[in-house]
Amino acid sequence: MITLEHILKPTDYLQHMSGELPFLNTLMDYQAYWFEHGQAVSDAVDRAGTPWIRMFDEVGRRIDEIQYPPGYWEALHSGYRAGAIWRCFESQSLLPFYLLGYVTSFFDTGIYCPYTVSLSTAVPLYKYAQQAAKDRFLPHLLARDDRVWQGATWMTEVNGGSDLGRGVETTAVQSGEQWLLTGDKYFASNAHADVAVAAARPQGAGPGVRGLALFLVPRFRKDGGLNFNLRRLKDKIATRSVPTGEVELRDSEAYLLGEPEVGIYLILEVLNISRVANSIASVALAQRALADAYQFAQERVAFDKPVLEHPLLNRQFRERVENLKRNYVLAWEAVSLLNRVWKETPRYSDQYHLFRLVAHLAKYATAEFAAQTARWTMEVYGGVGTLAENRVEKWLREAVILAIWEGTPHRQILDGLEVIERKKAHRLLFAHLGEHADPQHLEQLAARIDEVLAMPQDEKEEHAQEIFDELAFFTAESLHRRQIQQPTHIGA
Repeated sequence: MITLEHILKPTDYLQHMSGELPFLNTLMDYQAYWFEHGQAVSDAVDRAGTPWIRMFDEVGRRIDEIQYPPGYWEALHSGYRAGAIWRCFESQSLLPFYLLGYVTSFFDTGIYCPYTVSLSTAVPLYKYAQQAAKDRFLPHLLARDDRVWQGATWMTEVNGGSDLGRGVETTAVQSGEQWLLTGDKYFASNAHADVAVAAARPQGAGPGVRGLALFLVPRFRKDGGLNFNLRRLKDKIATRSVPTGEVELRDSEAYLLGEPEVGIYLILEVLNISRVANSIASVALAQRALADAYQFAQERVAFDKPVLEHPLLNRQFRERVENLKRNYVLAWEAVSLLNRVWKETPRYSDQYHLFRLVAHLAKYATAEFAAQTARWTMEVYGGVGTLAENRVEKWLREAVILAIWEGTPHRQILDGLEVIERKKAHRLLFAHLGEHADPQHLEQLAARIDEVLAMPQDEKEEHAQEIFDELAFFTAESLHRRQIQQPTHIGA
């Protein structure tokens, strides 16, 4: 028999895998809030479905306020107060964001999205904004109480999100020190944000991704009027705790971040923060699904004994828990590498390109693992797993979303192939794994990668998934071996 009490709570698992945690008391209090109050709020919001927009106030002025129950705002603000954003800048480390995000995602992956896009707004503002814009907006994003501002990252338009060079039609025209943006953002998560970063093409810029720049767009104009409008909210399959809508930009006041010629790199920095968050959310969701399955299997009796005691299911539990460990160390390696390079600016170091590859591998592998684990949990429950009361169907719905957020599996493979081919990031990865990588497997995998890289472009892309699958498993296995041999603390 197996004993898996350490998977029942997110902080217990974090400690089980990584030892001592920074600001542990805050993490424990935050977890307690979710067990005692937040989970019920999350369930209610999920079952209620899409919220609604209050477009006008009592005298007919356009306000575009998204209406949620009061409990939602308390749940959302609890993470901001705990330090999902402000702790990162106080400590000059992104670890608080990902630790609090892990706890959040154990209960509700949707609510982790507002924290993610808020950090993905605050970081480029901190790194690239002119001082006046930084002074005006950053303190609001770093507030420690319920007055905190929320951010958002609006890239995707109706033609899609992966092909930014073709899909982004929003234009930017300079007007003095400001810019005016006009266009429509089709999947605008956290649509009620106070300030957002958005991709747009400056007037006169060339085609493709090289012509894009990153802009900061506040909710209100300098004269106090709305700076953008909400057309509608999306009726989604899951993650209903983050409002996703269509945003209309019409001569919307904006501030250029960085230089226009490096805009695409800034956009990708924003996406990479979110991709790593997606990996953390995937592992936390998988842990929650396993925890629920474990508790159910201890209590459900079939053929005269708890189903957990049946040898086949017991073996499946052991295998899933081992796979959870592998996915955990892969996700946290992406966090660790990002934490080393997040202040870098173009041109990036080899360490940054190593991070990029690990981030793609982690996002790809953990999202697939979350979906498989959620589906398997429904099998453990049987028919009752399809009922909303047991939340299993919610974990499955939300796991499916995680595979799509911030780039589909295809996008992770192709972007990973690009950094392998152009920056030789696989060699950086092999050196990084060092003695913990199986040398024979490494040699074989390196030869296969070189073989694929030598193929014509279409054939190379056709075979990319084969080596990406193997590279993700190889990396996770090597990191797992390192974790066993040389345990490290998250705060290290």
